[in-house]
Amino acid sequence: MFQSLRWRLLLSYLTVMAAILSVFGMGVYVFFSRNLYRQLDKKLLTLAQSAAPAFTEVEKTGSSYLNQVDKVPWRDIFNRDKQSLEWFDAKGNLLGSKGFIQLELPPVTGAANLQHRKTKFPVRAYTISVFKDGSSPDQPSLEGYIRASQSIEEIEAVQIQLFWVLIFGGLMTLILIGLGGFWLAQKAIEPIEESFQKLKQFTADASHELRGPLTAIKASVDVMQSHPERIHPKDAKKITAIASATTQMSHLIEDLLFLARTDKAVVIPDREKKPVLLNTILQNIITLLEPFAQNKDIALKADFLLEVLVLGDQSQLTRLFSNLVENALQYTPAGGEVRIHLHKQNRYVVVSVKDTGIGIAPDQIPFVFDRFWRADKARSRREGGTGLGLAIATAIAKSHGGKITVSSELDVGSCFQVRIPMLIVSGATKPEKKVLQKQPLIEAETTD
Repeated sequence: MFQSLRWRLLLSYLTVMAAILSVFGMGVYVFFSRNLYRQLDKKLLTLAQSAAPAFTEVEKTGSSYLNQVDKVPWRDIFNRDKQSLEWFDAKGNLLGSKGFIQLELPPVTGAANLQHRKTKFPVRAYTISVFKDGSSPDQPSLEGYIRASQSIEEIEAVQIQLFWVLIFGGLMTLILIGLGGFWLAQKAIEPIEESFQKLKQFTADASHELRGPLTAIKASVDVMQSHPERIHPKDAKKITAIASATTQMSHLIEDLLFLARTDKAVVIPDREKKPVLLNTILQNIITLLEPFAQNKDIALKADFLLEVLVLGDQSQLTRLFSNLVENALQYTPAGGEVRIHLHKQNRYVVVSVKDTGIGIAPDQIPFVFDRFWRADKARSRREGGTGLGLAIATAIAKSHGGKITVSSELDVGSCFQVRIPMLIVSGATKPEKKVLQKQPLIEAETTD
């Protein structure tokens, strides 16, 4: 239980940290990328502004002026191998260009990522408008546009490198966080586990110590009930109530003690397990509970045509299936039916206990195996129970390498299925004689 809790706590911790690292990594990537583009835009804007004074000469002479490197004012900051300059008139027609990038696209003011039509490599372009003085000082007229461009292949390479650095760095950080988180989860669970162990020990000790006084009370009540002539008629009901309460307390203590011991060692050692014929156990349970079924006018049917051996503890398996059958009988109204079915499924034997009782609501099914839990509707049906029957059945099934599942529908009935590994016996292996006592095939119905 605590191992599962540790892993769930660690998984939650890693999920939160992974989300934080993802947000942090995305933030770093976006910030760094924007900063690179912002620096490039400043560089291109400076280049375009430096080329603005030459707009009139380019408009007049075109490429002949641009080839006079000594005269152009942007010669010191222009990199012809990476950048390009383009001059456009007010209608967007190309007047001249310098550099290796030819976009052949109409100018649009501002910064934009474009793509070279021929080479398909990405380009960052920054376009400014050029104005000349008009008739009114407040209303200058548009003369044209200047576009400065530069390849952003280097920036994209840096972005890819940054992306993988963040990915691998995040994974390594997450691994280190996982190791630290496992240690923290271990430390966080230790006090809870220690408290739980103390609680189990207290439950076992208290249950064990209470058995003595309850035995004395029960013995005294039995003596009093065996001599009814010594009891005043007015006290007879009180003695009966004390006897009933003592019996209920004894059952509760035995159940708590059993669960406390089971929690300490869920798996029964193999040396303590013996071959058990499941048919014998089920037949004994039917024989024991037949009178109760008859009193409630319930049809108790059995259908197990196979003789199946399992390796386990006979008393515990008897307790498991008797709890399930008793529950089915308790929660089935008069005139209903309880059927016990046994069949093989691969290397497992499956025992189904199906009733036509009150059923269990879908939202309550996940809790039916919890200790001391009972649905409100079921409480009114059964008095005197401890609420530990299904928890004990689950513990026994797990100790035998099996499990219990349940399916139910309100006012229709419930079906509890127990899956336990079968014992495959070779021809030379002979289980104990008392275990292999042959049972007749059963198809029993008990009704009034």
